[in-house]
Amino acid sequence: MDETPQKTLKEYWIIAKRRKWSLILPAAAVFILSGAIALLMTPTYESTSTILIEEQEIPRDFVVSTVTGFAEQRIQSINQRIMSTPKLLEIIDRFNLYSDLRETWTTEEIVTRMRERDIKFQTINADLFDRRIGRPNEGIAVAFTLSYRGEKPATVQKVANVLASLYLEENLRTRERQAEGASRFLEEEMKEVKSRLAGIDARITPFKTKYVEQLPEALGINLQGLERTERDMAAAESALKTAAERESYLRTQLEHVPKDQNPDRVLLKELKAKLLELKTRASDSYPDVIKTRSAIAELEAKLAETQKAENYENPAYVTLASDLASAQSQVASFKRELERLAGEKETYRRRIEATPGVEEQYKAMLEERNSMQLKYDDLMKKVLEAKVSQGLEKEQMGERFTLIDSARFPELPISPNIPLFLLIGLFLGIGTGIGTAFVRENSDESVRTPEELANLSGLPVLGGIPGMLSAKERLRTRKVRWIVSLSTAGVLAAGLIVFHFLVMDLDMFWFKAAHRLLP
Repeated sequence: MDETPQKTLKEYWIIAKRRKWSLILPAAAVFILSGAIALLMTPTYESTSTILIEEQEIPRDFVVSTVTGFAEQRIQSINQRIMSTPKLLEIIDRFNLYSDLRETWTTEEIVTRMRERDIKFQTINADLFDRRIGRPNEGIAVAFTLSYRGEKPATVQKVANVLASLYLEENLRTRERQAEGASRFLEEEMKEVKSRLAGIDARITPFKTKYVEQLPEALGINLQGLERTERDMAAAESALKTAAERESYLRTQLEHVPKDQNPDRVLLKELKAKLLELKTRASDSYPDVIKTRSAIAELEAKLAETQKAENYENPAYVTLASDLASAQSQVASFKRELERLAGEKETYRRRIEATPGVEEQYKAMLEERNSMQLKYDDLMKKVLEAKVSQGLEKEQMGERFTLIDSARFPELPISPNIPLFLLIGLFLGIGTGIGTAFVRENSDESVRTPEELANLSGLPVLGGIPGMLSAKERLRTRKVRWIVSLSTAGVLAAGLIVFHFLVMDLDMFWFKAAHRLLP
């Protein structure tokens, strides 16, 4: 099988000259079509606002903000609120946006287009030292931009400004709401802790009143009282022993001392003793018993007559009797003192024994109260800090958003990108022309050179006859060439006019296009 011979550059040049109109006409047509499409497309304008994220004015060492989270988190949270369907529908109704799409598109489709295509949100990051984490942090958000694109420049500017104001207002409301919520929560917690603290105090007060003598604070007093009572009991027992011995001694002495000095009484006493002795040995009718009774009766009668007139009491007996009574009184007094001291000792002992149990309960209540008091003090401090933070947010001295570049009136559209369309049309036209020439060349089976004829027939070519055109054919060929030349000139003139219009009158548009094409 014969291999297809490789064409040289000269042969390609000959083919290009032969198929020049197949190259030029499709390329010009595609280029003109792309320019027409670009010029006929509805222009789209874009307006952008830039918002700066400013740090808290007062140092964080002096005032700690209760607004939690990083700026990036709050921005994303605010972005979700602003991009919600009710907010976007409010903006759409306010500026009568997408009026041409409302009849054919659903509300959800219109909102989705506005959220995902027409509104552009982009953060501006920088590598800064983050004091919250104490080390450099990459990609900290320092600002963000909000863009809106549409067909009417004035409306685009208004919508972009409204979006920026919504972000600013939502940030203020969010920070104030968080600061107020934190302050209100801490106040409620403080009130709850204060109420619980009062309840603990209400339990401690009656407990202390009930067990005031068994409290740990009274343990030293009870021990001292017990020791003192034991010493007093020892002293009282010693004194009682002494008084009892003295009482016994006085009682013994008193038994041997006659009560009085009257002989009749002494005799009466002797007779009574004799009578008792006789009764033990004889009956009542015994003569000695009768005689003794008679003598006793006479002496008693005699003593009865003289008792009021004379006093025969023995002074020694009276003294001993008085001392004995005093000794008996002392013994009774010491016994009562011992009983009192014993009761007092028992009281102190019970108090000391009850102290550990009372101490455990009292200590548990005190620990509960102390922990509650510490929590209350901590909450009080946090409430004061939250109040200061709330005032910081109301005065807008905390971390805030500042509009540094408001949305401007867009003078030039961002789409369609005419240079890009023309450039794409140029490349597509060149590709279309090359493809058309390639197809026509490969589909043409004509033999144009002696070499081709020799290759196809396998025979040598002996000579050739040049082509001859009639006058009519030559005139038609000239007309076709003039028409093609004029068409080509018109296309080139139109292209030059378009490029002149873009270069001379839309130099800023070219700059923006180049900025979009080049990274």
